[in-house]
Amino acid sequence: MTHVDEVIARVHREEWARVVATIARRVGDLDIAEEMAAEAFATAVERWPSDGVPPNPGAWLTTTAGRKAIDRLRREVKRTEKHKEALMLSDTPEPLGAIDDDRLRLVFTCCHPALAMEARVALTLRLIGGLTVPEISRAFLVQETAMGQRITRAKAKIKAASIPYRVPAREDLPARVGAVLTVLFLIFNEGYLASGPERETVRGELTAEAIRLTRLVGELMPGDGEVAGLLALMLLTEARRAARVSASGELVALGDQDRGAWDRALIAEGHALVRARLASGEAPGRYQIMAAINAVHTDAADVRDTAWSQIVALYDQLVRLDPSPIVRLNRAIAAAELDGPQVALAEIDGLPLAEYHAFHATRAELLRRQGRSAESRAAYDRAIELAGNSGERAYLARRRGELGGG
Repeated sequence: MTHVDEVIARVHREEWARVVATIARRVGDLDIAEEMAAEAFATAVERWPSDGVPPNPGAWLTTTAGRKAIDRLRREVKRTEKHKEALMLSDTPEPLGAIDDDRLRLVFTCCHPALAMEARVALTLRLIGGLTVPEISRAFLVQETAMGQRITRAKAKIKAASIPYRVPAREDLPARVGAVLTVLFLIFNEGYLASGPERETVRGELTAEAIRLTRLVGELMPGDGEVAGLLALMLLTEARRAARVSASGELVALGDQDRGAWDRALIAEGHALVRARLASGEAPGRYQIMAAINAVHTDAADVRDTAWSQIVALYDQLVRLDPSPIVRLNRAIAAAELDGPQVALAEIDGLPLAEYHAFHATRAELLRRQGRSAESRAAYDRAIELAGNSGERAYLARRRGELGGG
């Protein structure tokens, strides 16, 4: 890969959402916005090797995509009103809500309550995260054709229903924010636990964008505990990113991480948010509890100092709010530190997570601790088969190899 190719790949990761969001605001059509963004990047691939990378690649791409969108509308529309609309497209700003950020508006558009939750998540991952349909399909464990149809139908519904491209009015925010937080959390997770098998283990541009957008939602709703909780959860997770992958690209388990490499500023900010929510006296939601769990983990200078009883108690609260199989799996992992692997195995063996790699990885570790090497090896094999990226596979393969016997 040449230097220019590397620059274009980096700019695509960093600028895709901005270009799509800006063009979507101007033309009011997500299909056109996405197509023109793709064409702008294709033009960059053609021109930048000979012309050189422009000083501001994002601005160049946005301008190029905007011009292509105008040309497209001029060619395609026949009615006078539409032709005038195409000619009037410009960079002139307009009053568009409390916070002037195209990407935040695009998130709220994608998360409109008229769309099914699965469609909201898939569409946002495509337009904001820049994930391909195959990557989103792997994350959702569905066929590519079905996922492509889901995204196409969501775009068509936005267009047919004339769903406004804006941040809702403040009085409408409480009804909309839950779906937005769900999607932002999934974008963050896709960055932190990249699902594509050829992806890097961590996609920092996605985690950074999810944090940035969550901060903006917090500015819109400063008193919302779940917004603060989600931001704290993201910060405390992001703080560990530098220690999460070894120099060879292998995933490093939480207990094995160099805690000196954790970002203390992010941890301090996350802890302050958690303390503020506790001091509010309000009953915590799921994101606040998850943030508190991460606060306990990041408060321990050594894994041996972890307050596992406190973590299990927090998971008990979380299970009451969200008794999903993944939450119960995570609770069992913590419980194993208090009650031993046999108790944890009994808790997880009935969970409907046969296609989830972390379920099999957890079983493998618990079986290892019981000395059941053959069963542990089989569980590692299944976890490796299902693992989302090379870093996870390398870690699991090493752990499997340490069992001996093949």
